Amino acid sequence: MANLRSEAAAVAKAAQPGGEPILELRQVVKQFGGLKAVDGVDLTVRPGELRCLIGPNGAGKSTVFKLIMGIYAPTQGQIWFRGQDITRLNTWRRARMGIGIKMQVPGVYGELTLRENMRIAIQNFVKGKEIETEIDRLLSFVGIDKLGNPQVGNLSHGQQQWLEIAMALAAKPSILLLDEPAAGMGPEETEFTAELVKQLNASGVTILFIDHDMEFVRRIAQSVSVLHYGKPFAEGTLEEIEANEEVVRIYLGKV
Repeated sequence: MANLRSEAAAVAKAAQPGGEPILELRQVVKQFGGLKAVDGVDLTVRPGELRCLIGPNGAGKSTVFKLIMGIYAPTQGQIWFRGQDITRLNTWRRARMGIGIKMQVPGVYGELTLRENMRIAIQNFVKGKEIETEIDRLLSFVGIDKLGNPQVGNLSHGQQQWLEIAMALAAKPSILLLDEPAAGMGPEETEFTAELVKQLNASGVTILFIDHDMEFVRRIAQSVSVLHYGKPFAEGTLEEIEANEEVVRIYLGKV
């Protein structure tokens, strides 16, 4: 962990959010039968941002991620990435364009080894002898390069989470979606993950993440968007959101 901290500290300056939006959701609706899981969401993320999406359980946060990735098609509205309408594009095309995702439950192959998982993720983006070099680089970046090559099912929950981040980075995404990246982790693992996300953002990757752990959010978020019953509820800096009594009421159940 000390190495990761020192590397993060060595980054001279984090990417500064600004310029034209990298990602836009415009009045996006997702309806399942009579239920509107997402109801008129507008969301703008600019290059270099480290933005958190919060809200009570059932607010529509994970559904928004699946809409961005093309896992779900919106009932209404548009999704734009780097100035291009991607509303109807397949998931793999979005990944090729530079959108990466790590869902809450690790999507790794437990019966395969660490490096076999990485080869599956990286084979369409790197060829030949460079594959093993890139695997080494990514495993080192997420701090699991000293584990050898165990079967992934034998790794801890935290190690599987970090492996999936490495797998998502294989495609060199310009924006990475992280769904509760520190869920189920102990304090030391959570601290490591926070430093990892900040270093990744400092390297130039735009981050949009979901989390319920407000202490984790405080450690890394530059800006926060709040959903409630599938609708946009508030947006601002972390300080502005924490000072918003209505956000405190819906999120914590009290003022």
